[in-house]
Amino acid sequence: MKTILIVDDQPGIRLLLKEVFSKEGYQAITAGSGNEALEKVQQTYPDMVLLDMKIPGMDGIEILKRLKKSYPDVHVIMMTAYGELDLIKESMKWGAERYFTKPFDVFEVRDAVRELLEQ
Repeated sequence: MKTILIVDDQPGIRLLLKEVFSKEGYQAITAGSGNEALEKVQQTYPDMVLLDMKIPGMDGIEILKRLKKSYPDVHVIMMTAYGELDLIKESMKWGAERYFTKPFDVFEVRDAVRELLEQ
């Protein structure tokens, strides 16, 4: 069973995505902060991380850098409420494979996750 870590400071988004991916047959776990996300990565070594750009305590780019340094083969999709092109470009430079701007279509995110995990 593939594991997906959902990192977002908004409980509603974490819950929604966890439900969607659990129904798809994935093990879905969540984190609400950068430090919690990095701890859960060490504990579970997920196949995919859905990572919000703006997280309390540590921004998404910093989490992404640390994640890719220790776990270079984990897939990462960035989520942002901010259509900031420079942050999106930087996240792609550091290894994010896709990004979605909030509000996003949950089915498009699901399809992107499925596509990346089936590669």
